[in-house]
Amino acid sequence: MKTCLVVDDSRVIRKVARRILEEMNFNIEEAADGAAALEVCDARMPEAVLLDWNMPVMNGLEFLLALRKRDGGAKPVVVFCSTENDMEHISEAMGAGANEYIMKPFDRDIMQAKFAEAGLI
Repeated sequence: MKTCLVVDDSRVIRKVARRILEEMNFNIEEAADGAAALEVCDARMPEAVLLDWNMPVMNGLEFLLALRKRDGGAKPVVVFCSTENDMEHISEAMGAGANEYIMKPFDRDIMQAKFAEAGLI
């Protein structure tokens, strides 16, 4: 079973994402910010990361740039999931190494479609 790291400072968003992703047969790890997410990745690199942009301590873009520099950090499929939905943010995320981009609010169908496009299911 694949592991997805859900990185979001909102406990509610993490809970909703967990429920959807578990239904899609993922094991779930959670982190409330990018720094905590890097610790999870250092312990065990996930196959997928669902990543928020705006978080305290270390935002999503900073996390993504740091992840891609780590050993094995090129492997996880990173799906940004954010309210930042303008083309500038999306282009910046994709340029930094994101594989897909989901805009909040999301639902199961949207998440399943993006994860399928990214080759995760």
